[in-house]
Amino acid sequence: MTTENKRGTPAEVFFTFLKLGVTSFGGPIAHLGYFRDELVTKRNWVSESAYADLVALCQFLPGPASSQLGFALGLQRAGPLGALAAWVAFTLPSAILLVLFALGAAAFEGPLAQGIVHGLKLVAVAVVVQAIYGMAKSLTPDLPRIAIAMGSIVLVVLIGGSFGQMAAIGMGGLLGLVICRHVAGKGGDALPLVSKGVGIGALIAFVVLLVGLPLLAGAGGGVALFDAFYRAGALVFGGGHVVLPLLEAEVVGSGWVSKDAFLAGYGATQAVPGPLFTFAAYLGALSHGVSGAAIALVAIFLPGMLLLIGVLPFWAALATKAQARAAMAGANAAVVGLLAAALYDPVFISGVGSWLDFALALIGFALLVFAKVPSWLVVLGLATVSGGLALL
Repeated sequence: MTTENKRGTPAEVFFTFLKLGVTSFGGPIAHLGYFRDELVTKRNWVSESAYADLVALCQFLPGPASSQLGFALGLQRAGPLGALAAWVAFTLPSAILLVLFALGAAAFEGPLAQGIVHGLKLVAVAVVVQAIYGMAKSLTPDLPRIAIAMGSIVLVVLIGGSFGQMAAIGMGGLLGLVICRHVAGKGGDALPLVSKGVGIGALIAFVVLLVGLPLLAGAGGGVALFDAFYRAGALVFGGGHVVLPLLEAEVVGSGWVSKDAFLAGYGATQAVPGPLFTFAAYLGALSHGVSGAAIALVAIFLPGMLLLIGVLPFWAALATKAQARAAMAGANAAVVGLLAAALYDPVFISGVGSWLDFALALIGFALLVFAKVPSWLVVLGLATVSGGLALL
């Protein structure tokens, strides 16, 4: 890849991720597919192997994996301002919609709305299949790595949850040391550059906030709100769905939000694109107004970003070594298996309930892979068809 392909501007990053922010439906696993299609396949910002390296890292860390991945890709493309542009652009569309919903300016009920949401779930099925199809060709091209991917599926199914995902990637890395030495010299592009000093500073900030905020939370108001959402973002593995129990304990248990309003907001979150962590904007707006939405949104994303910045310089240094490349090849193969397992649960079983659903998802896949139709058109098409069918 040429140097020109590796550098861009914050404005370019912003508008690229704004497009993703308004079209990426289906949750964090589907987002990996949307990112890969737009940034690896179409724009050639990073290679397949470098992309998979970052996916593996973000799956290991607490926080919103797809947003962390976008942050890292923005950082690599256009530096710190690019990272900020990627996060803002990917997060803003869904955050604005959910704040409006919290303020009573939007409602999403009835058969048409339910049909549209169902269509978006079918899009997610097509996008994840497309991601698996493309990544498998480059990341599992031989029998050893196919075996690692198969083993990854088994681990994810047996253990389940975020711990199963981490175990699968860890297993892939260990097996890669033994059976992937033949690819040890084939490293991907350089990962985003962060100095060790900046990385250590980010890790210190993460710990100071995690320990210090509860001591200040007694002051109430914005500090207590920031503390509640920061801890939720810092202590959860597995993304948006997993953070729900923590958020419910914080905002429902404290009396800030009723249980009915909490569940209504979660339902609305399924109908908007972008990261599931933007649910925090809805909860913050409902309990503390528009300023509360901004505080909650920054607080829930901040710990994951600090951890990512803190780990990147050490991860990047490891990735240049032959043994680490062998381990990474195994971990990347495990990522393919992880996506394959997620294709069934939760993506397939939550979206496909009939043969008609299956046919629509298959059509979406064919349009993406063979007809090369832009993903936003597939999103619009399947949502429209599904919404229309719901009215029949």
